[in-house]
Amino acid sequence: MTLPGPGTLAWFEVATDDPDTAQKFYGNLFDWTFVPEADGFDYRNIKAADAERPMGGILGTGGKQPNHAVFYIVVADIEATCAEAVRLGGSVISKELDGVPALAHLRDPAGNHFGIFTQPGD
Repeated sequence: MTLPGPGTLAWFEVATDDPDTAQKFYGNLFDWTFVPEADGFDYRNIKAADAERPMGGILGTGGKQPNHAVFYIVVADIEATCAEAVRLGGSVISKELDGVPALAHLRDPAGNHFGIFTQPGD
């Protein structure tokens, strides 16, 4: 699966303590389908009708974090993008550099949460 290039909106995630209700709501509203991940946690990949690849996911939080939705942008370099975000007045919430894909969660200067990640293999 080829992802869009750097600077492209490439993924979104709905994190919720009630993933079944979220799946029902978004599935009925937009005719999306859901495929569970097999990694031992509640994550459901979202596909739009006739789409070739998933475009997002629903994360079941088990109540361990507030409900939220976040978008992810593909970047070429996590560390450089985090440094630039801080220089521009944003902040870094967390980095997961050893995961596949490597990713980070940031806040813009107004406090809005978003994520960045690199394509696997970059």
